[in-house]
Amino acid sequence: MTKRKKKFYFILIIIVILGIAGILFWKLGIRSVEIENSGGNKENESEGIGGVSPITGLKCENYNRRPIVVMLAEDPVTRPLSGISQADMVIEMPVITGSITRMMAVYQCESPEEIGSVRSARHDFIPLALGLDAIFGHWGGSHFALDKLDKGIINNIDAMHDFFNVYYRKSDKPMPHNGFTSMDRLLNAARKFNYRLENKFEGYPHLEKSKVQNPNSKQGKLTIGYLGQYAVYYEYDNETNTYLRWRGGEKEIDENNNKQAEVSVVIVMRAESRMIEPPDYNDVDVEGEGEVMIFQNGEQIKGSWEKEGTYSKSKLYFLDSKGKEIEFTPGKIWLEIVEPNTEVRWEVF
Repeated sequence: MTKRKKKFYFILIIIVILGIAGILFWKLGIRSVEIENSGGNKENESEGIGGVSPITGLKCENYNRRPIVVMLAEDPVTRPLSGISQADMVIEMPVITGSITRMMAVYQCESPEEIGSVRSARHDFIPLALGLDAIFGHWGGSHFALDKLDKGIINNIDAMHDFFNVYYRKSDKPMPHNGFTSMDRLLNAARKFNYRLENKFEGYPHLEKSKVQNPNSKQGKLTIGYLGQYAVYYEYDNETNTYLRWRGGEKEIDENNNKQAEVSVVIVMRAESRMIEPPDYNDVDVEGEGEVMIFQNGEQIKGSWEKEGTYSKSKLYFLDSKGKEIEFTPGKIWLEIVEPNTEVRWEVF
């Protein structure tokens, strides 16, 4: 063999060795990232991606992302809302006692391309966002809410001070109901504000798969007695073990995907409400304790709720009759906060 051929084969062998080493390094690097992101959970490592959301109990790529909550309108003219079916959790309650309701959508796992109509903040929602370790998205707010937000009580992204082009208006809806955003825009602003993006919410306990569905469950209907166009009911489907949402006598459809909002758990939390500045503003006791009803697996569980402090970061707990945290069916959650005299009716067919 000539010296030239020997040199050629030598170089070829070196290239092959370097190529193999590069592949091994790349695979090991990817593997170490997976382990780091999964928090060392062997089940997550074996399944390959992500971890378990502390809110829904489901695996998702963004399980460790800090939740971002967005205030959403409920006025009939805003329907259908964008991104409502993609929220991990939605909290709904009156913003005028015995009248208009508003929602706070909680996003962690999914990243909607459009979210809206975005509306103003109400102070009652702030303690609930704090309890979820969330970043608060809103379009202005009541002076009660802004008094708190302007003091930096929670990381927030306000459309009235839109430094990073987070929010926009659409021409197909009337003002002030035509404000929208997206998860990408919100995350971009959060980074530029230097807000922490890693989730620290301890989460809710969830049932094991073997304990999820009652084999004897039947179809059912859950009625939440908000008034007029804000009245809500859910149809329980025992085949999918989910609750389909209706509002104002119509399906709660998501403008983004034309899907009906569908959840695994409906929580009905009773709390006192009072007018503090008629006719526009009320105050709901979302800190303290009270009665709660959990609807999941075609069943009703009665218990209590507790949240300590005043505008604190304490978690909102849902407890059974023995004071133990109620384990939720893994999946999306809708929290309905109602006044003590609001009708709540569960019917099985």
